Amino acid sequence: MLYDIWTVFWRDWVVLKHRMIKFILSRMVAPILYMVAFGWGLGRSINTGTGSYLDFLVPGILALNSMNIAFNSLTPVHAERIYHKSLEEYLVSPIRPIAFVAGKILAAVLRGMISSAIIVVLAYLFGAKFAITPLFIIVLIINCIIFAEIGFSAAMTVQTFEDMARFNTYILLPMSFLCGTFFSTDKLPLLLHYFIEALPLTHTSTLLRAITHNQEISILSIGILCLYMVVLFIICNRILGKIKN
Repeated sequence: MLYDIWTVFWRDWVVLKHRMIKFILSRMVAPILYMVAFGWGLGRSINTGTGSYLDFLVPGILALNSMNIAFNSLTPVHAERIYHKSLEEYLVSPIRPIAFVAGKILAAVLRGMISSAIIVVLAYLFGAKFAITPLFIIVLIINCIIFAEIGFSAAMTVQTFEDMARFNTYILLPMSFLCGTFFSTDKLPLLLHYFIEALPLTHTSTLLRAITHNQEISILSIGILCLYMVVLFIICNRILGKIKN
């Protein structure tokens, strides 16, 4: 089992290693724009009560970035399944579905954490003040796992690139702006607030912000993220199992 997981992970690592410089440079563009526009520009006129808006913004950017990177790391599986038919090589191999899913998710987590490390370095260069703790890293990893699982589920079920684009538009884009990344969810209308509070990115943003500013940690948020992670992994495994059979 572990060897199968490592085999799937290693293939994605080899691809990433050969594209590492391009990957790093491309991951720097959006965070720099966010920090310049919201941190240096708009942020100068915003008082969060606990520090600068840049300090408030960085945990949200980390949550948002890890979501996007982890999800998009699994979208090539869609092309492998529909267009290149290379996914069939895995399906006819003795690799079990659970090992294939785990290997792909670990590769997505690696990409998400590398990208997050880049943002942390940039944030310190921009003058942000926040603490990195083991719990902070664990929450980031869980967030990467959750959205890698969502990306895998989408890649294994949608039929066209247009459908993948619609998934980004209708699911990821609203979460990017509403789930506590740029402002507190308390500002939202009551019904929308309750709906947003049920989404995983909201809990990631809240936890990262609480951890880095030494505030009270919500056990409920940690439990919800863990529940998402386990349930989505089971769904991914079942989807691939049905396709393989």
